[in-house]
Amino acid sequence: MMKNEKLLKFLGKKLIRFIILIIFVILLSFLLIDLSPINPVKTYVSNMIVSQEQIAALEAYWGVNQPITTKLVNWLGNIIHGDLGTSLIFRMPVVDVIKERFTASLILMLTSWLFSGILGFILGVIAGFKKDTIIDKVIKVYCYILQSAPTFWIALIILMIFAVYLGWFPTGLGVPIGTLSEDVSFLDWLKRLILPMITLSIIGVASIALFTRDKLIEVMNTDYFLFSKARGESGWNLIKRHGIRNILLPAITLQFLGFSELFGGTVLVEQVFTYPGIGQAAVSAGLRSDVPLLLGIVICSTIFVYSGNLIADIVYNFVDPRIKEGEDNG
Repeated sequence: MMKNEKLLKFLGKKLIRFIILIIFVILLSFLLIDLSPINPVKTYVSNMIVSQEQIAALEAYWGVNQPITTKLVNWLGNIIHGDLGTSLIFRMPVVDVIKERFTASLILMLTSWLFSGILGFILGVIAGFKKDTIIDKVIKVYCYILQSAPTFWIALIILMIFAVYLGWFPTGLGVPIGTLSEDVSFLDWLKRLILPMITLSIIGVASIALFTRDKLIEVMNTDYFLFSKARGESGWNLIKRHGIRNILLPAITLQFLGFSELFGGTVLVEQVFTYPGIGQAAVSAGLRSDVPLLLGIVICSTIFVYSGNLIADIVYNFVDPRIKEGEDNG
């Protein structure tokens, strides 16, 4: 009963923080976009021949010249009714654009997130178990290179090697040119997912591998581990029984905390591979001043990142009974 009350109290605090965060993000994003010198209407009709009267009519229709307070109140009122507006570049409701693009990005992020977590954990365990050996040094160098290399640079190298030079995979896009998305086979879709997924995965491996390595070395220096070793246990059996079980939960927590970095990396990777996800839509909305779509994506990405951090906090505070909630001590 006490644990349920503690969880409800914890979730209540997180909900209040989320409301404050989303309000701050909305206000800041709206202010920055409104201060931008780019006129969305003129950007929208840049490739069209229109008169000044037509431009003025469009500006009046979209409320471009209204005071920022009026625009903000109108926009918030529409959000309450579930209307995020209409995308200027896709010419469809923002909700539909986000639903379609975010689904594609979510598949990419989840597959790369799982792969990087599993691979990073395995490499970290191997490095920790083989501490100070050539295997440990190779894994550490690999992780340091990944942490220091820009995401787009790694994506370009992978694209050039496997798509351009070797020709094993398509150079980009989510579906073949001239093919409707509903007509694409699973194999065609999978071939276009592999390179972006691999890029995001190998980038996410570094932090989890180094963290797991350090945690395992820390566990291997504890009294109970040394006592088990003195009783005759050794090798992978010792690591499996007394090492992995003690480092798995912190590694999972760190993996959930990496949601924000994963989302940021997705934006760059989608641009390199022209993958039709939420990241590419965000860049297009920013470059072409699609204010409704850009604000909708900001809200969506904030919810996504906060949800990942919330899951990590729940795992950290409630799944492992040995860990006390830091807020109770504050």
